[in-house]
Amino acid sequence: MKNEHVDVLIIGAGPSGAVSAAYLHKQGLKVKVVEKSKFPRFVIGESLLPRCMEHFEEVGLLESLKEQNFEVKAGARFMRGEKICNFDFSKKYTKGWDWTWQVPRADFDKTLTDTLMKWGVDIAFEQEVVAVDFNGSDSMTTVKDAEGQLSTVSAKYIVDSSGHGRVLPRLLDLDKPSEIPKHSSIFTHVKDLKRPEGREGTIITFDIVSRKTWLWVIPFSNGYTSIGYVGPTEYLESFEGDNTEKLQKMMKLSDYYFDRFDGIDYEFEPKMIKNIAKSVKQLFGDGYVLTGNSAEFLDPVFSSGVTFATESSLVAAKLIARQLNGDTVDWENDYTEHMKEGVKVFSTYVKEWYSGNLQTIFFDSNENPVIKAQICAVLAGYVWDKTNPFVKNHHRLVKTVARVAELEQGL
Repeated sequence: MKNEHVDVLIIGAGPSGAVSAAYLHKQGLKVKVVEKSKFPRFVIGESLLPRCMEHFEEVGLLESLKEQNFEVKAGARFMRGEKICNFDFSKKYTKGWDWTWQVPRADFDKTLTDTLMKWGVDIAFEQEVVAVDFNGSDSMTTVKDAEGQLSTVSAKYIVDSSGHGRVLPRLLDLDKPSEIPKHSSIFTHVKDLKRPEGREGTIITFDIVSRKTWLWVIPFSNGYTSIGYVGPTEYLESFEGDNTEKLQKMMKLSDYYFDRFDGIDYEFEPKMIKNIAKSVKQLFGDGYVLTGNSAEFLDPVFSSGVTFATESSLVAAKLIARQLNGDTVDWENDYTEHMKEGVKVFSTYVKEWYSGNLQTIFFDSNENPVIKAQICAVLAGYVWDKTNPFVKNHHRLVKTVARVAELEQGL
């Protein structure tokens, strides 16, 4: 059986794996990326946050992404009936990027891997990890190719960036129930034949049809648009028929968007992801680290997935480089605690979204521009900025402000 030795093995070639690979390659380490799929491939997670632009810029991937002319995302719109709340990233509290992109992930991820391969990074597609052995100074990973042939890769460190594949959590029994309510999503792409001109046709929108159920509309620069519903698993499953019929029935719930997408064929049979939120018992171990969705996934409502993926992968890559250079690394403090701080903030916002408190603030007729700017910074992904009261005191401030808004409205 063929065996290969590398410094770092990365499982998964999405944004998380790409950022880790880019950083570690630039440090002169021998990196190998194994990816189960063949690129380009469809994957969800199409709305980015400004925070992740810093990550792509730092590791040298930003310019190749800019060349693709993806749809610019300068904010986000939330709608509930006649009420509208617009967030403009240029008016956020925390300094940083004022824009990001809305991307078809098949094109976005392939741009990343094409760039890495031009740099000389070894990326092996259609390679499935089937076993991992940590008995020894280096780990031994068994991979199976498209023809069923097995080979092994020994590595000083493994980065699991496999996303929803969650390779190491499955192989090492690291999964644990998430504290986020059980929600599911159903989604597809459409050729946006009735897209309005101007900003209306390009802005990402979250249309709330009930407190716990909402529609996303994410326009791309290629003329296609991603549409999808998120809601309680039991509710989504209550719609009869196949996935196409389910989504067609759900689209009738949106007074605002029904006409725009009525009668347009879906580009593929809508996909459903059940019980979206995931969590793990630990984020790292002796010789490995979990990044991105392999570690934690909350909910799509604030598009935090890719940003957590790139944040975690860049932090992890820096710590790996230090450790392989002989430095002492405090993984618990510098990685787990750092990531947990951000996850806790976004978890609060997800929970308070579905409790209704955050929606009360968003749609308050007495809008407070200071509060809005602070919340906007959170929605832009700057959840580690403790100078922001809505980061530092996230666990109580959303509830407090929502209660004040309710009292002012006589609710």
